[in-house]
Amino acid sequence: MGDDNFEHLERLVSELDARGLLARVVRTQSGRLFVRVINPDATSLSENVTCRPSAVSELPDWWYCWSWGERMHTADDPAGAATKVARVLAAVGE
Repeated sequence: MGDDNFEHLERLVSELDARGLLARVVRTQSGRLFVRVINPDATSLSENVTCRPSAVSELPDWWYCWSWGERMHTADDPAGAATKVARVLAAVGE
């Protein structure tokens, strides 16, 4: 599970970087992984994105999730997820 999680997160980092956001995979002391995303033009705008397997068999296998746990986007489309994150972290006027 951990390896799939890391690969999904790395793909998301690449897409976020392409949109001008600062992003990196962070591993907590417990081993949990997430992507820390910061808008370099407004550093108070940030988000932590996780990637979790779906618990429901009819849904896609892996999901990117917002920091509060809500599913954001399927992990098989990191570009779409990065677009959502970029929209949420955009400063007024961007």
